[in-house]
Amino acid sequence: MEAVVHHDLSEIATMPFTIPFADRLNNVETSAIRELFKLLGKPGIISFAGGFPDSAMFDVDGIREAVNAALTEEAGGALQYGATEGYQPLREQLAAFMASKGAKDVGANDLIVTTGSQQGLDLLGKTLISPGDKVIVEGPTFLATIQCFRLYGAELISAPVDGDGVKTDELEKLIAEHKPKFVYLIPTFGNPSGGLLSLERRKQVLEMAVKHDTLIVEDDPYGDLYFGAAPPPSLLALSPTVPGSRERLVHCGSLSKVLSPGLRVGWMVGPAELLAKATMCKQFSDAHTSTFAQATAAQYLKAGRMPATLDKVRKVYAERATTMGNALRRELGDAIDFVQPQGGLFVWASLTGAGGKVKDGGELARRAIEKGVAFVPGAPFFARNPDHATLRLSFATVGLEKIEEGIGRLGQAV
Repeated sequence: MEAVVHHDLSEIATMPFTIPFADRLNNVETSAIRELFKLLGKPGIISFAGGFPDSAMFDVDGIREAVNAALTEEAGGALQYGATEGYQPLREQLAAFMASKGAKDVGANDLIVTTGSQQGLDLLGKTLISPGDKVIVEGPTFLATIQCFRLYGAELISAPVDGDGVKTDELEKLIAEHKPKFVYLIPTFGNPSGGLLSLERRKQVLEMAVKHDTLIVEDDPYGDLYFGAAPPPSLLALSPTVPGSRERLVHCGSLSKVLSPGLRVGWMVGPAELLAKATMCKQFSDAHTSTFAQATAAQYLKAGRMPATLDKVRKVYAERATTMGNALRRELGDAIDFVQPQGGLFVWASLTGAGGKVKDGGELARRAIEKGVAFVPGAPFFARNPDHATLRLSFATVGLEKIEEGIGRLGQAV
């Protein structure tokens, strides 16, 4: 019989305990942007780092009315558990909202409601990605996308972009070579690039989805934030013009940038089989998106206030974007290169190093903090081969005078 070893509990209690984390966490790092925010406590700092809308633009009165209407007309539904697929009145309103933007064949049952479009990305990771699967993303792309897909073990391939969005000739070569599980794109005013995929390239993307039998994911949180003429129709709205493309297309939308991030209301349109799997996975994670938030959003959309809200927001952001662009050209001159954004929340720029000025975005970020201004270096937005000369500046939450002052400080740092 083996001897029983008795450990001294007091001795064990003093030993360090190592938590056995899942191996998948080895693939991801803490967000570089979140880490940067730790440096922003310095008094008087002007921040162009955030990726969120201006809270002063929120239609508080309209949201208050929507809350009251939800509690008056449908308190039971708003305060009770709900269907994982989403609150039906909201699904109907979202279908109508998309129809107003050209996606006229989307019905309420063709979408599920998600807790922000961020959850849509997570559900795609859970339902589609097995360790080692290849996924093509834009270079650069949304940082949380890189982190999310890597968490599920994806090998990410970067497709280059220019001012007209992803370079479709390069994208098709990558699809043919890697045969990815899916392709993830932000065609309209992408974060961080601000790029706007041209109509011609949108059609090419849909055509290559059919030609190569490849799933395309369209993330569209910024499409309503245009400054002049409306952008080309979404891939979803265009899909009826390319037979076979609709069943190879997923569309993620969000109310966060146009109504309120705090509501955490997004949605996903996709093939029925995929939505069923995503709904199953959503049951495991949160049962359903807050019914109270969904009922509030439904009442807001039903009240018809969204067009006026968007009109106001577009004008404010357009003026800020113009002010930032003019200030960058004036204060940094040929030391910086960028395409003036036509919508969205960001200016995406490259440092040229002209005149011996700084050419590394990370180095400039450190110098800028010392001058009292913050932005996000561009390198973390690349899944592969980061361009260290890049940077992202957000104009959304800063007034015109502060934009002028902040870019002036940036000029001193460069």
